[in-house]
Amino acid sequence: MIKSIPDGVYPTMVTPFTDDNKVDYNGVEKILNWYSENGVDGIFAICQSSEIFFLSFEERLELLQFIMKHLPKGMSVVASGHTADDIDRQIYEANAFINEGIDAYVFIANRFAKQDEDDSVFLKNYEKVVSSIPEIGLGVYECPYPYKRLMTPETLRQCALDGRLKFLKDTCCRIEEIKAKLAAVDGLGLKIYNANSATLLESLEAGCAGFSGVMANFHPEIYSWLCKNFKNEPEKAREVQAFLAFASLAECQYYPVNAKYHMGLCGLDIGYNARVKDASLFNESNKKEIEQMYTTEQIFKKLFNIV
Repeated sequence: MIKSIPDGVYPTMVTPFTDDNKVDYNGVEKILNWYSENGVDGIFAICQSSEIFFLSFEERLELLQFIMKHLPKGMSVVASGHTADDIDRQIYEANAFINEGIDAYVFIANRFAKQDEDDSVFLKNYEKVVSSIPEIGLGVYECPYPYKRLMTPETLRQCALDGRLKFLKDTCCRIEEIKAKLAAVDGLGLKIYNANSATLLESLEAGCAGFSGVMANFHPEIYSWLCKNFKNEPEKAREVQAFLAFASLAECQYYPVNAKYHMGLCGLDIGYNARVKDASLFNESNKKEIEQMYTTEQIFKKLFNIV
């Protein structure tokens, strides 16, 4: 069944790990509840922030099953897990994830064509997979790993014509390109969620539906405020936007380890182990930077009355 995807904030959900490198399911539940308490509208599960390229298929499926079982009331779920190279394997895995009851299944753009292949290859493989899975809402994620394949407005429109494409996690970081995509899919039911903090307000004003980026793992409540209030409080929105853009420099520090460490500062006892990066290299200076960012957030929220 094709469901409507609500506007708003969709954090790219991180995966906590135990000291013996297994998925920490107690931590997963804590993160879900923390997202809900901080005003997000849904989550982007089993994505790159979840370290899916470092999880087996069985781990990805089990993680999604746990998320769906413990999902807070009223929260939407779009999910990926789309890592395989072989098209038949992609179909098999997509069907397994879809069977868990998610609101939309999200394809990773670079899985349908190699870096040196054009969009005709992408469209051929996209159409083959789509024709082999249930009638469900679909999404596309312009994932930067193993290489970033951006959707052109023309290709995006072609994919959206059948009405199934409902979610685009845009990572182009260029407002004019976002506007071109919005124009290309106007009236086709596809919503675009910007992953880039620096262009977020401009993209919302242009017609984007919300935010789906890594920084919603640090202060989702501030992103939620902006998405819900940018029209009614434009002057305050510009000031909030400036804070979010500056704080997003944390993306370049030691993500996702630093996001997990920050969640610890917010009261989540999940540790900061990771598979994608060595958590032992998250040094004293890194920690102090995140601690002081956390302090700055609290001051900012108090000054701007954001709860």
